Amino acid sequence: MTAAMMVARYFASMIIAYLLGSIPWGLILAKSMAGVDVREWGSGKVGATNVMRSAGKKVAIISGLLDILKGVVAVLFAGLIIGKGYVVVGPFGFGTLLGQVLAGLSAVAGHNWSVFLKFRGGSGVATFFGGWIALLPIVALFGGEILALAAVLTLFVSLGSLAAVVGMYAILIPLTILNHFPIEYLLYALVGTAMIIYTHRGNIVRLFKGIERKLGERAERVKISANRQEKKP
Repeated sequence: MTAAMMVARYFASMIIAYLLGSIPWGLILAKSMAGVDVREWGSGKVGATNVMRSAGKKVAIISGLLDILKGVVAVLFAGLIIGKGYVVVGPFGFGTLLGQVLAGLSAVAGHNWSVFLKFRGGSGVATFFGGWIALLPIVALFGGEILALAAVLTLFVSLGSLAAVVGMYAILIPLTILNHFPIEYLLYALVGTAMIIYTHRGNIVRLFKGIERKLGERAERVKISANRQEKKP
């Protein structure tokens, strides 16, 4: 396979993954099952946490699983598109794994900045985990344990999510250096963690101010204006 063909397959898998990640399952399911537009509640995000606060646990569980599945399918489908191709650029060789990592990151980007929601969306945690399930399940398990433990102990899902993604990145550094894990895994962890920290910037501010919503708290209705969201009086 030529380098041009390989690059074209990379881009094709990334575009498909982005569109797949852009499907706003939280919004779709909350509207169809609970008659709620999650964009008008709480953080306005379409991820499972805001869905749970505005539409209930059942809807949140289903939408969360579908958001995880977006990451899984994006990575697996990229593997099918790219196949066994391999391209060498100088001293570096790139193959299927790089394409899968790029597709996984594209799915996370689609979830966070959906083309169907005017480039708004969720926080990307579930889809990021889905990518890990397809790429390296043991890392997904490790991160899931951190998330669950931190969320239960602190009652802050956002803090658990941040601790999980940072923990997964941290554990991959020695695994890459000492155990010679593929550098592509570290790339997925680094870029994915950066995107998730960025989408949690509001949560981080609220955590420092002591006003972050805790696990189990219901979301408040918000009023949608042309340029920003305001709480209804």
